[in-house]
Amino acid sequence: MPADSTPCSPSVPARRIGVIGGGQLARMMLGPAIELGLAVEVLATAPDESAAQGAAAVRIGRHDDPAAVRDLAEAADVLTFDHEHVPAEILESILDEGIAAVRPGPAALVHAQDKLRMRERLSAAGHPCPRWWRAASPQEVDAALAAETSGRLVAKTPRGGYDGHGVRVISSSADVADWWELHPELLLEELVPFARELSAQVARRSGGESAAYPVVQSTQRDGVCFEVVAPAPGLDAADQERIQQLALHIAEDLDVTGMLAVELFETEDGEILINELAMRPHNTGHWSMDAAVTGQFEQHLRAVADLPLGSTAPVAPHAVMVNLLGGQESDLARGMRAAMEQDGGLKVHLYGKDVRPGRKVGHVCVAGEDLEDLRARAHRAERLINGGGDAATETTEGASA
Repeated sequence: MPADSTPCSPSVPARRIGVIGGGQLARMMLGPAIELGLAVEVLATAPDESAAQGAAAVRIGRHDDPAAVRDLAEAADVLTFDHEHVPAEILESILDEGIAAVRPGPAALVHAQDKLRMRERLSAAGHPCPRWWRAASPQEVDAALAAETSGRLVAKTPRGGYDGHGVRVISSSADVADWWELHPELLLEELVPFARELSAQVARRSGGESAAYPVVQSTQRDGVCFEVVAPAPGLDAADQERIQQLALHIAEDLDVTGMLAVELFETEDGEILINELAMRPHNTGHWSMDAAVTGQFEQHLRAVADLPLGSTAPVAPHAVMVNLLGGQESDLARGMRAAMEQDGGLKVHLYGKDVRPGRKVGHVCVAGEDLEDLRARAHRAERLINGGGDAATETTEGASA
């Protein structure tokens, strides 16, 4: 589907990009940065962190250390992020002093950092959300549970949760008793009986130019994204457009600069509800690196550097991305070689991370005409690389993080 776009006034693009965080998302920005002639410097916590292994310029420091972030900002034209956990006051001081641009800015980023702030803002704007409650005590948790006919809710820590962490299905306030020491408030949501999970990704420049990627379907394993199919099967053109427009409106409402991922629930009757937001490249967009004209990492850099956005058009009718979630095999090289020998159309991305069970250590992607064949090939490659051979297996759906 063509991207939705709005003209943007010409401006001088940023050339020096500081990326806060040294994980795999920062790592996958490095190649596109080189192609665009952008100088990227990464703030990593250790020299062997994923992005630090490949970046030409690396600083060692924490994202919540004002001095470390300031030093990076002083060497950059614009700061952007591998993750959303940078304290807002650090970013606000950099903006107040005119040290560097921050994209997305802290006023937008807070809606990806704080799930309660996100729910308040999206609900006030009339965007479709699950029923939700704010709870500041065990008594308020029990009151919300009493108001929900199923007697069960999804409890989330407002800050810090990811990939299934900070998310629990509860039936009693006792189920979150250990959270109160660190979290004065909790977000409670209805347990949505969703048919599947979708993700809508858009990019936006500071002047308003925007572009939407095809809406994709994601499947979870133990709360972690495992498989992504692009575009979402069975989603007709009208629904694609409706969901893309929702994501574009959210990006405009929140004044996002860069990539925005809107994670969604689709119910059996076709209702769409917003699950969470991410203001950076996102796991559900990794397919675009190999199967769209402009991959999400290049697009994010274009947006934050204030360069014209690229086409989001797919290069094939279907694409399947499968995450490599760590298993018992610690050395992925042999399995990767076997997978490549078996399938010359396979694209493999390894993140340079130590293998731990369930940890994202890479992903594979295939694109082409036959969706079921692509899924079979992608999952066969995942099994081979993880040392699981070529035995048949099935994906499993789990609660979204």
